[in-house]
Amino acid sequence: MSTTSDVLGRLHARPAAARWRNPGLWLGMLALLLVGLWPVVSGQAATREVIFTMLLAIALASSLNILMGYTGYVSFGHVVFFGLGGYVSMFLLSLGQPLWVAVPAGGVASGVLAFLLGKAILRLRGTYFALATIGINEAMRTFINNFGPFGGSTGISLNFSVYGNYGGAANALWLAYYAVLALALLAILVSYIVKTSKFGLGLMAIREDEDAAEVMGVFTPNAKTWAYVISAIIPGMVGALFFFKNGNIEPADAFRLQFSIETLVMIMLGGQGTVLGPILGALGYQQLRSFLLTNAFFKDYQLVIAGVLLLLIVLFIPAGAVGWLRKRFPRLRNVLP
Repeated sequence: MSTTSDVLGRLHARPAAARWRNPGLWLGMLALLLVGLWPVVSGQAATREVIFTMLLAIALASSLNILMGYTGYVSFGHVVFFGLGGYVSMFLLSLGQPLWVAVPAGGVASGVLAFLLGKAILRLRGTYFALATIGINEAMRTFINNFGPFGGSTGISLNFSVYGNYGGAANALWLAYYAVLALALLAILVSYIVKTSKFGLGLMAIREDEDAAEVMGVFTPNAKTWAYVISAIIPGMVGALFFFKNGNIEPADAFRLQFSIETLVMIMLGGQGTVLGPILGALGYQQLRSFLLTNAFFKDYQLVIAGVLLLLIVLFIPAGAVGWLRKRFPRLRNVLP
C-alpha cells in the first residue's frame, strides 16, 4: 500500500504533459462515445433507453468516485444531489425557464448544498460520516415531501407543452440522451484531471492517512470539501436530465437510498480510486441489474444480491476489476488509469 509521502511524490515523478498521453483514458472515452452513438446510428428507441441508463450510471459512479475513491470517504447519501438537481431544474422548467438554464442550475444547487454540508459532516470520519450521509438523505426527502413550492408529496409534473420548445416529446428524449452522454464523458475527464493533479494527490494522501497528510502540508478540511462539491455537481445535472426525460418527479423517486447503494457497488466492482473502474463497474452492474429485473425469481431480491455482491468484492477483490487486471498483468499499470 502507498504511503502518504509516496502519493505526494508522484506529482514530481510524472511531467504534466505525459499525463495526457495515457492511452487507457482516450481509448476508454472513445469506446464509450462509440457505444453512446450506436442508438443514433441504429435509430432504435429501445437501445437508446438501455444505453441511457448505463450512461447515467457511469456519470454517477465516476462522480462519487472522486470523493470515495480518491479521498476514502464512503457516502451512502450521494443520491441527495441527484434528487435536489432534479427538483431545482423541474421547478424552473415548470416556470418556463429553458433546459439550458435549468440543468446547470440543478448542478449549481447540488454544489452549494455539498459545500454547506461538507463544512459540517466532513469533520466526521469512517462509519460516522457514512451514517451522517444516510441521515441527510432521509432528512432531505422528508423536507421536500413537505415543501409546498416543490409540490410536496405529489412532486412536480411538467405540462406536455413544455416539450414543444424542443421539437416535441420525441426530440426531447434524444436531447436528454445526448446531454447525458456528454455528462458521462465529462465526468470521466474530470475524474482523470482530479486524479492526476496536485489537488488529487492531496486527496489520495488523505485517503492513505489523513493525519499524515496534514503534516505533509495538505489543508484537509478545504480539500475534502471541494472534492465533495466536485463530486456533487454532475449528479445534480444528471438528475435534472433524468426527470426532464420522465416528465415528473416525486420525493420517493428522487431520494432513493437504493440508488446510492448501487452506485457504491459499481465503484467497488470496477475498482475505487481508478478512472476506468467506475465505467467497468457501471456497465457490469447494469447488465446484472437488467437480468435480475427481468427474472421472475430474482426481481424482488435485487438489493439483497447487490449487498451480497458488495460483501464478496470487499472480501475477495477489494481492488475491483481494474485492480485485479493491474495485478495480473503488471504492464497494464501505466495504461489503466
